[in-house]
Amino acid sequence: MSSSTPTIGVLALQGDVREHLVALAEADALARPVRRPEELAEVDGLVIPGGESTTMSKLATLFGLMEPLRERIREGLPVYGTCAGMIMLADKILDGRDDQETFGGIDMIVRRNAFGRQNESFETAVEVDGVDGGPVEGVFIRAPWVESTGSGVEILARLADGTVVAVRQDALLATSFHPELTGDHRVHRLFVDMVRAAR
Repeated sequence: MSSSTPTIGVLALQGDVREHLVALAEADALARPVRRPEELAEVDGLVIPGGESTTMSKLATLFGLMEPLRERIREGLPVYGTCAGMIMLADKILDGRDDQETFGGIDMIVRRNAFGRQNESFETAVEVDGVDGGPVEGVFIRAPWVESTGSGVEILARLADGTVVAVRQDALLATSFHPELTGDHRVHRLFVDMVRAAR
């Protein structure tokens, strides 16, 4: 790996951490799990994986990561959130628990479990702005969707019915779906390029 290879962490509190580590390595990043503030301090970018957003919120507080990560996001750390990770990057949540906290950073309102329960999970082709080579396979598992966005948020993908499922604001990227489960690493490559550009 060259000196231009960014170090990208995967928040390893729960969720599909291993799949993201593999996808990032395939997209030419040095990937490592992040569980502690000192590990967070060493990365050029961070992926927040799927999982359960209320549990992730509690574990981030327990492991002392909530405030350090909020601070780094404010300072411009590139972060990519998938599914529950999208929820954790939202400034506001609908259908969340009253005590649920997020890292925030993207001026959007996200609805938890918007597509229904686990047995209503589905896959569909998704055209994502900034990703060349045709649509990506979107895997939606108890996924959120974006209800509304502020003026600084770029909408990267919608489903056929207009539902917003991928957004970007500055160095922050979020998708409702799980590209790490498909073997197609183009969305991760987009994020790696974002991290390189921010260094």
